[in-house]
Amino acid sequence: MREHRALNTILEPGGITPLYQPIYDVSDPAPQLAGFECLSRGPQGTNFESAKVLFDYVRLKREETLVDRACISAALAHAPKRDHARLSVNVHASTLGRDHDFVPFLRRAAEGNGIAPQRLTVEIVEHAPPWDSIGFAAALDRIRQSGMRIALDDVGLGQSNFKMILDVRPDYLKIDRYFVEQCDTDPHRQAVIQALSSLAAHFGAQIVAEGVERAEVLDTLRRFGVSLVQGYLFSKPVGGAEAERL
Repeated sequence: MREHRALNTILEPGGITPLYQPIYDVSDPAPQLAGFECLSRGPQGTNFESAKVLFDYVRLKREETLVDRACISAALAHAPKRDHARLSVNVHASTLGRDHDFVPFLRRAAEGNGIAPQRLTVEIVEHAPPWDSIGFAAALDRIRQSGMRIALDDVGLGQSNFKMILDVRPDYLKIDRYFVEQCDTDPHRQAVIQALSSLAAHFGAQIVAEGVERAEVLDTLRRFGVSLVQGYLFSKPVGGAEAERL
């Protein structure tokens, strides 16, 4: 794909393929479906089909806002409509800072697809500052006023640090798989998870553990009070029809 055509190909109808990663509540012995994280893949048959390649390119070109909107439009159009399942949509912090109409857009996109905005969790991702801090704070206020919840992605990595936790005051802290994968055998990872669980409790937030692939890891997370998990132990990301069946 030629460079000058790449963005148009990503943004054209059908350029974004939405997938849904189930999130389970494991506070009881029998896990219960709690919601889905909406994921995006780029145009099929191109390098941008890889989420990493897609979003590395988007951030390089500073087109986060356009692509965030396209990803959310595609995700909500095909999302499961079950009222009990939360839907988590990924948004760059820079988008929230620069695009003052983004939260109204998000509300319109949800309601236009028969989804109550109160079902949505805005999952904030960012890999490099800066963004408009005043616009960002105003967007957080509008998200909460709309009844949506806020998650902070990749806590402990990159820009998702303690300052971001203080600035955002999220409802969910998402622990990256880097800390999760070997936590059953690594006491240092256990210490990080225990500390984040304690911090989340102080803020009245919940922990979501990503990348859970083994029962031993799940047992360890439960021991530290982590009740929300996602990963291949339960399900790979699925299409909209299969998410509806779940």
